[in-house]
Amino acid sequence: MRGQIFDIGGYTFFTMGGASSHDIQDGILDPEESGFEERYWRMRRGRARFRVKGVSWWPEELPSDEEYEEARKNLDSHDWAVDYILTHCAPTSITRTIFPNAQADRLTNFLEEIKNRASYHYWLFGHLHDNKAVDKKHILLWERIVQVI
Repeated sequence: MRGQIFDIGGYTFFTMGGASSHDIQDGILDPEESGFEERYWRMRRGRARFRVKGVSWWPEELPSDEEYEEARKNLDSHDWAVDYILTHCAPTSITRTIFPNAQADRLTNFLEEIKNRASYHYWLFGHLHDNKAVDKKHILLWERIVQVI
């Protein structure tokens, strides 16, 4: 249910899950392929950066065209104004504030569009595995629980 807007306690929350895996430089293994077990253990011993399809990686990690359309439709219905935005990853510009050489993708660019068009009080995200206020509106939360309302 990506791209939804929820009303909780009189506050509106726009939500958009998903993120590109950034630790798969050595590939995605498919348990259904022959030789999987041997390749898996060889890569583990070699400290390769990989994921396993259906275990630690899924093709649906990024939103579909329909989910982007649903998000825009829901934001349109609220005149692109919400109280909070909750996402897994951050808009491209916010990600690059933390990691200047970070690669943009379709989702981070879509979130950048939202950042530029929407009116909101706070944006909370966690994909970058840290805990800090990036600026007055963008909060990176990974291992913390905070009360927002």
